[in-house]
Amino acid sequence: MIRIFIAGACLFTALAANAADTNTLEQLLTDSRKAIQEKKLQEALAFLARAIEKDPQNPQSVFLRGVVRENQGRWSAAIADYTRAIELSPGSPSPWQQRGSVYFKAGQFTNSVADFDRYLQLVPSRAAEHWQRGISCYYAGEFAKGQKQFELHQTVNPNDVENAVWHYLCVARQQGADKAKAGLLPIEGDRRVPLMEIYHLFQGRGAEAQIFAAVKKGNPSTEEENTRFFYAHLYLALYAEAAGDKKKTIQHLQQAVTKAPADNYMSDVARVHLQLVSRQKG
Repeated sequence: MIRIFIAGACLFTALAANAADTNTLEQLLTDSRKAIQEKKLQEALAFLARAIEKDPQNPQSVFLRGVVRENQGRWSAAIADYTRAIELSPGSPSPWQQRGSVYFKAGQFTNSVADFDRYLQLVPSRAAEHWQRGISCYYAGEFAKGQKQFELHQTVNPNDVENAVWHYLCVARQQGADKAKAGLLPIEGDRRVPLMEIYHLFQGRGAEAQIFAAVKKGNPSTEEENTRFFYAHLYLALYAEAAGDKKKTIQHLQQAVTKAPADNYMSDVARVHLQLVSRQKG
């Protein structure tokens, strides 16, 4: 998606620390945030262990440990930390948002939707931006709910091919591919290559060869070319799945996972989807 949706500690309403330890605790939290930004995750955990020892009831320390564990791919541990942060400060939005993201990454889609819904109850102004919720709705089988989310997102991000494709997939699951194609959200110019070629495919006037030709245009760097290949394979997989071709779906998803960019939510979508289809019989 064009607008990466991030809920950080800036939205987190921390409980006040013990006055005698405020400076020390605040410094530990500052040091842990810096270490997280620099991807020094073990160092961040060390700072946070000291912070939690000083004040086990401080929700921000536990929340930040959840962020580290999420970055490490330790889904169960991250969920446990976000759950504890919610228990300590249930009115704070960020733990609900982050736990919803990790529930998705762990394949717990119904829980993910529930947490995203709770987050939006606390921060209703973010509803239109929340494309992640639409994707979780799709995987949870809540296709009508997902369709409405992508239509809402269109109002703030009108040139996002990915949003149009996920809307198509939700409609197709309810009413079939013909209805989905007829109701494809209008996109005039997604500048990311090869997103417009992908859009033309879902319109019924494009082809796989055109997508891969676009990937190579302009002498992209290796990193940029890999990113382009990732999006090409991810959405060719989804197109193949909508057409009932499981073999091509898996082939494209395997390629997408191989090319997946780091720190990209859609990379997790490709991984989760591959796990799902690989477990299916037939």
